[in-house]
Amino acid sequence: MRKKWQDLRIVFMGTPEFAVASLDALVQAGATIAGVITAPDKPAGRGLQLSESPVKRYAKDKNLLLLQPEKLKDPQFLETLAALKADVQVVVAFRMLPEAVWNMPPLGTINVHASLLPQYRGAAPINWAIINGETETGVTTFRLQHAIDTGNILLQASVPIGENTTLGELYNDLKVKGADLLIDTLDQLGEGTLEEKPQQVADPRQLRVAPKITSETCLINWFQPVNKIYNQIRGLNPYPAAWTQMEGRTLKIFGCEKEIVPPARMAEPGSYQTNGKTFLKFAAIDGYIVVRELQLEGKKRMAIEDFLRGFKPRP
Repeated sequence: MRKKWQDLRIVFMGTPEFAVASLDALVQAGATIAGVITAPDKPAGRGLQLSESPVKRYAKDKNLLLLQPEKLKDPQFLETLAALKADVQVVVAFRMLPEAVWNMPPLGTINVHASLLPQYRGAAPINWAIINGETETGVTTFRLQHAIDTGNILLQASVPIGENTTLGELYNDLKVKGADLLIDTLDQLGEGTLEEKPQQVADPRQLRVAPKITSETCLINWFQPVNKIYNQIRGLNPYPAAWTQMEGRTLKIFGCEKEIVPPARMAEPGSYQTNGKTFLKFAAIDGYIVVRELQLEGKKRMAIEDFLRGFKPRP
């Protein structure tokens, strides 16, 4: 008789809050967690105090065995990992694994990825789905193999993206959907009904990728349509946030609205207008981005009315 998947020894690998949802789903479902692998503590904040990852904090709270290797190819780490005798490994929002790690357990390594693969392979699939104006994304469980995010698909579930959905909102939706999909995947694994399907790529030119978000990704180019800029802002809200320069200082934009206007009424792209009390808007090529929440360099994040009370624009 086939063992229930809860009897399988699972090693979990993940770092951010997104991964905590899946780890918690495993714990709540009665999984046998042989160990948790997460990133080493990193300096953070003004005092550069060592900061623990969300996965580490969760694992400590649940008294789970925890490992934080600096290098995944380190022989001592590989020896320790092998001693955990995992039947299967689960990876959610972690780093790229060497073959010596992902190929170790007899049932392989299952990854939870926040897109409908093969679309949006890469480090930032949630950001790029919004930035590119998609109306749908989802989560995928798949088998890890050599090339990143290219392994055989196990299960998928779709999630709609609203016209005004922000990164933070979609992140929360997908982390819950991903946790549910992981449990469904393990249910089928335990029942022996799980089917693997190779990723079908008819035309590589149709693939959209999800590279790491950089400062250049976040810089707003005002010589673009309002809709494109609006998608960029909401795809980077709340972190790391889209930014522009305003009177020589960096200005991050969070909440905003879009305003399309006839060409005859347009101002120079990148210029701003304000009444000093209730509104601040920046010109694009076909309208304005009306700022509702922002953060000026050296200041805290605030609503536009609070910001304008202390802001004195140049004549």
